[in-house]
Amino acid sequence: MNSHRALLDNLSKLHTTKLGIERIKRNLNLADIDVVDFCRQLIVADDCTIQKRGKNWYCSKDDTVVTVNSYSLTVITAHKEK
Repeated sequence: MNSHRALLDNLSKLHTTKLGIERIKRNLNLADIDVVDFCRQLIVADDCTIQKRGKNWYCSKDDTVVTVNSYSLTVITAHKEK
């Protein structure tokens, strides 16, 4: 069983805060879209790599990394890798 199954099984609970929405849009240069849905789509992509380090999940696809708190399923941030 995949160690990231807990995240995938609970994607419907994924959420973020108002400040999180602003931060993610700014970091990824996103227009008016549903940020949480954007993150969900990235996480379920076949080529997404998911790692758990400490209390967070790090979901990487192409050059984008989404950070999710593993306890609350809050999207903390998303950014482009350098």
